[in-house]
Amino acid sequence: MSSLLSVKNMTVNFDTPRGSLEAVRNVDIEIPAGTSVGIVGESGSGKTVMCRAAMGLLQGSTVSRTGTVVFDGHELTAMTKEQVRELFGSGMAMIFQDPLTALNPVRRIGVQLSEGLRIRLGMSKSDAMARSKELLELVRIPNAAAVLKSFPYQLSGGMRQRVMIAIAIACNPKLLFADEPTTALDVTVQAQILQLLRELREDLKMSMVLVTHDLGVVAGNTDYVAVMYAGEVVEYAPTAKLFADMRMPYTEALLNSIPRVDHKPGTALTVIAGRLPDPTNRPSGCGFAPRCKYVQEKCHKEHPNLKTDPDGHVYRCWFPIGEAL
Repeated sequence: MSSLLSVKNMTVNFDTPRGSLEAVRNVDIEIPAGTSVGIVGESGSGKTVMCRAAMGLLQGSTVSRTGTVVFDGHELTAMTKEQVRELFGSGMAMIFQDPLTALNPVRRIGVQLSEGLRIRLGMSKSDAMARSKELLELVRIPNAAAVLKSFPYQLSGGMRQRVMIAIAIACNPKLLFADEPTTALDVTVQAQILQLLRELREDLKMSMVLVTHDLGVVAGNTDYVAVMYAGEVVEYAPTAKLFADMRMPYTEALLNSIPRVDHKPGTALTVIAGRLPDPTNRPSGCGFAPRCKYVQEKCHKEHPNLKTDPDGHVYRCWFPIGEAL
């Protein structure tokens, strides 16, 4: 299967008063055409930075990106900002984390939704507004005509998220980045949004990158899963394979931290003790070693490289789960 997006050896650094902060470190990842890939990890793992860097959204004198990014045959890292921007909308699009801050608070929904249609597809104002109404109906927003005239603050969180989805898919992108699309939504609305994304991906033949901290979200919504920790990919496999035979202790810890409905009331939640390593002062060994229940002396001293099993399962661990110590 050909790759729609290929990221090779990507590293992203931010200049800070404390020194260079390495948010993403030597990431390699492939997004096969027509698939959905989940990017999973706790807050601060580098998920969002990696996706924004891949799209070319990180700009400024305090950020640097190395490595190569190839999208649909275009090497983005060799293109100018203006050339990359031409791929936004029809090539790549992103649903940002917080729709309340991503939407302009002083512009009506119809103006914000129709803007991309006019600029990218050359539609007239009337045609773009008519298409905007169709897009709101496509994402299951009732009374779409009235919503077009509304301001973001007049909509619920779930409605704003549907508007963000409509904006992202307006120009029929080949690849959709969904960055924590269910954040701050109640459980019922979360399920509706995930179901909507599944249906839109199938109907519009899009590939999708689903960014989340919840393994439960990716379980039924992705074909592949990449687990990130401290800016690195630490495990990558087809979704069913990863859940059936996870090799990385961090992945196991994430799964165990999901609340279970069969636990008795009052049962303490399972947590991952400790915290992520300081990205301005990385340890010499495995970044997860201080928090790992399987840790050995070698883990503290030597940084593990990615290993690939014969079945294509990729992981970064000296002593993977399932292998004798």
